[in-house]
Amino acid sequence: MKINDILWISEIDSVNLDMKPRVAIVILNWNGWLDTIECLESVYQMGYPNFDVIVVDNGSDNDSVKKIREYADGKIPVKSPFFTYIMENKPINYIEYTRQEIEKVKENPSDIPPPQRLIIIKNEKNYGFAEGNNIAIRYVLNSHIQKYILILNNDTVVDKSLLDKLVVQAESDKMIGFIGPKTYYYDYHGRTDVINFSGGRLSLWRGNSYPIGFGGVDRGQHDLISNVDYVEGSCFLARKEVFEKIGYFDKTFFTYWEETDLCIRARKAGYRLIYMPEAKIWHKVASSSKGKVRSYYFARNRILFVKRHATRAQFFCFLLYFFGFDLFFQSGKSLIYHRDFQEFKLFVKGVRSGFNSKSKIESMQG
Repeated sequence: MKINDILWISEIDSVNLDMKPRVAIVILNWNGWLDTIECLESVYQMGYPNFDVIVVDNGSDNDSVKKIREYADGKIPVKSPFFTYIMENKPINYIEYTRQEIEKVKENPSDIPPPQRLIIIKNEKNYGFAEGNNIAIRYVLNSHIQKYILILNNDTVVDKSLLDKLVVQAESDKMIGFIGPKTYYYDYHGRTDVINFSGGRLSLWRGNSYPIGFGGVDRGQHDLISNVDYVEGSCFLARKEVFEKIGYFDKTFFTYWEETDLCIRARKAGYRLIYMPEAKIWHKVASSSKGKVRSYYFARNRILFVKRHATRAQFFCFLLYFFGFDLFFQSGKSLIYHRDFQEFKLFVKGVRSGFNSKSKIESMQG
């Protein structure tokens, strides 16, 4: 365990801090330090006074941890169209753990008051989105300090009032399990007001997820707080007790559909899933994903998801839809539109793996 020598402690309104529930913000990094430090800078400029930031590095091989340290020390200014970089909150205190060390930590490791602390967890390999986040979630559950966990993609920028909006809504009803914000594209042909996600609907009959508002310019048409079928993994606030009751992300998914699986399990446990339009983020969308590998995981995990959660009637209809239409459509997209035989092979491999798997799923990461 290491901690930087320079400590910066700002004045904190202790009364205000005590009144705000403590939030753990979990950010997963894999070879994406440039995105991560932009995300971190937007997080540290939020007005919410009571949060901890946990960056989980998923076995990066491009000096990501070193660059994140340098950012925390104030050595790397961040450029972004969404905010102006400031030095007043630097250096940020950081504490480093290996994955093996963090699994043994049972207490809050520092008396430095939030939000002045950054916890860095260094994984020895890429555990995927699911288990990478689980490593941090287990630490949070063991620390017995935070009430909420914010899962946040590293390729996002958050609005300064994000946590305030999400926490106020969560505090209004103890049966709210997960809350997702309004998500915009970071850059949609030069625009920042195009919606990527404003809540989601599911169809187990077809095995499809439908992001509400996808691709539309925001004109206030999705400004109502609403119950949804799922929230997106790029950003959602979770009541910590939900993980205690239903478990973590299922690591067999590795990446894609793991948050949808988690949402279904939360709904089955009686929790509400809420879309909160006043909370906003901007998302670069799959900047850390490789397109061809995505074909494998998305196909495999979609099938696995339906097998787990559909009724017999729903699964039968899914099979008719998949083999009667979707298999040909996805194959044509790879072979004709993308002209990519390797992508097609990975898609077929994903389909086979999804239908053949029972409980375990082999990982494309070896």
